Amino acid sequence: MMKLEIDHLTKRYYVEREQRQVLALSDVSLSVADGEFVAIVGPSGCGKTTLLNIVAGLLPYEVGTISIDGKRIDGAGVDRAVVFQHASLLPWRTIAGNVRYGMELHKRFDRAAMLERTSYFISLVGLAGFERHYPSELSGGMQQRVNLARALAADPLVLLMDEPFAALDAQTRELMQAELLKIWAEARKTVLFITHQINEAIYLADRVAVMSGRPGRIKGIFKVPFERPRALSMKRDPRFLQIEDAIWQVVEETAATGALEVGSLK
Repeated sequence: MMKLEIDHLTKRYYVEREQRQVLALSDVSLSVADGEFVAIVGPSGCGKTTLLNIVAGLLPYEVGTISIDGKRIDGAGVDRAVVFQHASLLPWRTIAGNVRYGMELHKRFDRAAMLERTSYFISLVGLAGFERHYPSELSGGMQQRVNLARALAADPLVLLMDEPFAALDAQTRELMQAELLKIWAEARKTVLFITHQINEAIYLADRVAVMSGRPGRIKGIFKVPFERPRALSMKRDPRFLQIEDAIWQVVEETAATGALEVGSLK
């Protein structure tokens, strides 16, 4: 069963200072099954984040449809949660207070349920004992764990992640990738994950979708043949390197051709 379906989606931006429209996404179609982890990669400026923001309901679109469980969606909703690149935690709230925040906004849980879910998801992301700490007292990696716990606690049908580890140092990023897989295995949410690192996409995802240069289109989808659970050592597997090379070839080709397609729409 498909949990998330993006069907022939098109997005244009109007550039005020230039008095013209720019085609950002063109005829994008992608399906994500229930409980599946799909990553999207592509050259810089191809529209990955634009696509994710549209699915999140943060941006409008002109053509196409987006549906969850077969129901068309327009605008934000409690069925989706977003984990952005920066944790964006409320500095005056404790870690527990930040994790509760999404649930308080949605008003779907009573106080007892919120307290129970807060405790559970803080423990799930490995931060038990830090409930009364404030964001300024945590490292960048720990703050992103709080960000993830906040999103999961709200119980979305689809979890949208926009380069959540991009701001972390290389070592912390590797550790967070492994932790995310453990958390995902427990929570088993449907995930759409944006990243500019191909090896990260392969390590995390069931399938990797490659977008072209602007206007963004889905140019290829690669199934990742590795079973779960996964270990970081799989990044040294020859099959891993073969998939990485194949995706790189598509990215390089689409980046070159996409650069020729940037233009205005009358």
